Amino acid sequence: LGFALALVLCALTVPGFGDTGSGKAQSCSDIRQFYNGNGFSLKGVPQSEISGEHLRICPQGYTCCTSVMEDSLSNLSRTEMQGLIRDAGRALQASLNGQYKAFDDYLLELLNRSEVVLQESYPPVLGFLYTQNTRVFSDLYTELRRYYRGSNINIEEALNEFWARLLERLFKGANGQYLIGDDYLECVSKQSETLRPFGDTPRDLKLKVTRTFVAARSFVQGLVISGEVVRKVSQVPLSPECVRAIMKMTYCRHCRGVPSARPCANYCANVLKGCLANHADLDTEWRNLADAMLQVANRFEGASSVNVVFLSLPKRISEAITTMMDNIDTFNTKVFQACGNLREGGTSNIGLEEVKKRGKVTVQDSPTSGARLEKLVSDVSRRLRDMQSYWVSLPSTLCSDRVATRAQGDDKCWNGMARARYLPEVMGDGLASQINNPEVEIDITKPDMTIRQQIMQLKIMTNRLRNAFNGNDVDFQDTSDDVSGSGSGMCADDNCARGPRLMAPNTDRPKLYAYPPENKKVVKASANHNLPFIALYLLSLVTLLLRR
Repeated sequence: LGFALALVLCALTVPGFGDTGSGKAQSCSDIRQFYNGNGFSLKGVPQSEISGEHLRICPQGYTCCTSVMEDSLSNLSRTEMQGLIRDAGRALQASLNGQYKAFDDYLLELLNRSEVVLQESYPPVLGFLYTQNTRVFSDLYTELRRYYRGSNINIEEALNEFWARLLERLFKGANGQYLIGDDYLECVSKQSETLRPFGDTPRDLKLKVTRTFVAARSFVQGLVISGEVVRKVSQVPLSPECVRAIMKMTYCRHCRGVPSARPCANYCANVLKGCLANHADLDTEWRNLADAMLQVANRFEGASSVNVVFLSLPKRISEAITTMMDNIDTFNTKVFQACGNLREGGTSNIGLEEVKKRGKVTVQDSPTSGARLEKLVSDVSRRLRDMQSYWVSLPSTLCSDRVATRAQGDDKCWNGMARARYLPEVMGDGLASQINNPEVEIDITKPDMTIRQQIMQLKIMTNRLRNAFNGNDVDFQDTSDDVSGSGSGMCADDNCARGPRLMAPNTDRPKLYAYPPENKKVVKASANHNLPFIALYLLSLVTLLLRR
């Protein structure tokens, strides 16, 4: 009998649900106001706490939430978190887009200025040799722009074509008194390989122009690709398991009657590390891309900077023309010996002597924009360093800015079950590290295919940049062949065109759980809820025994 009485007393001392330990049902006025303030109807919302066996996500103690409310708040938490992730992505995209536009505008401005200098300085000296052959020079700049814009052009071949055409036009212009056919010009072109009428300028210029233009277009393409990756990854939907964890962390505290208890910092970290595990796997290739871009950015300064190379084109070409004009007699003699003499009968009234009388082509050095370029390189280098840890730091950024309490040891924060200290350790970064994540159920054997596709794009772009740093031309394809989308790749909203999404095949592999699934926790909570009824049953049994 004494044992039975002790058992009854123990059962009666079990605390009830909620933070107060009181058996009295608490008012639901706070969550009613919160729920209605978020645009939901108050129809069916309880006035005071009810039993929570119906809940599928939140703890099943006394609650102010119905199943409908739990579903509504779950959808709200998903929408809000996806919005936060996309907002963070848009901020990074805007920064990358700003850097891209600044560099793109500057590089095209340099190229345009270079062409204007050539157009203004050549006619007074070359006269009809320039005015009749402006297409040769304009075509060169057109090809350089096309190459910079990403067209599949071999820049070395474009430069070789320019020098070949220029030689033909200058030779015909300087020997206008002769009849010169295409076959003879072909012979002249072959002799130029050994006679080198333009001196060392074509070879030297080809090396510098190729290295500079390869670096320039690789760099701006890197900014475009990185922006595309951010956009696409930021739009990857949250998994159902992640949505459950987000809901439990964000709004179950309202259902539990402790809305003022913000999520514990480590608790939030585990939830978002689980939700963004695939995002974190971008880290290695993202850092590799940033490092490669920083290396290429260093190519923009010094003796072979874009300033020097772009703006020196008119001067270097004029030097080559001067070299040929100064040695035209020797060149003609050797050409006539190899290709045969020409007969007179041309229509030009300006022969070799008249061209030589005009003097040398001189081009004043254009003022450089060294300070502006230096600032551009400094700004983009700083931004590239800042963004290197973006994907692994995203969970902590979202938690510290918008979600969790900052105090690590706070015992008044929401830990997913009650207002108390959060004890589990924080997981590492990436999918493989989430095998023991206590908050989000993840199958680490099934990575997100959209994100894996973007990891491959980062690898391809990094390889291109490394080739560019070494001065090697790379076979660029149109942007649409690498990543879907149009324009600069900096679209920051959901209206951007989406490419085909690769779907992972269903292999029906079992999921790996580090902890029992949520329904086991539900069973435990339901059992706790029945303790008061067990106590009443035992009390009745003891009463019967005493009567005997």
